[in-house]
Amino acid sequence: MNQELQALQDKVVTMLRTVYDPEIPVNVYDLGLIYDVDIDPENNVTIQMTFTSPACPMADFILMDMQMKLESIPKVKRVNIDLTFDPPWDRSMMSEEAMLELGLM
Repeated sequence: MNQELQALQDKVVTMLRTVYDPEIPVNVYDLGLIYDVDIDPENNVTIQMTFTSPACPMADFILMDMQMKLESIPKVKRVNIDLTFDPPWDRSMMSEEAMLELGLM
């Protein structure tokens, strides 16, 4: 990965860490909801993600917040968010920071 692409990838991850589920005081990245971040040569960003539950009541809010924040990054042309529930999310996908924040460690 070249330096420009790596710098953009880092900005995307940093921005993802500002997106929170209002019901959980941990960002979507550290919760383990982000399965993949792909940036193509034209700087289009594709996020593959899940939710803790397919019936997440805050899904629309989270997706809209994520879309707006990622599109605000200079050089990002387009953002595509692909939802998947395979594999299903479980607690083992959380970062240590998230587990500490939620009192699970």
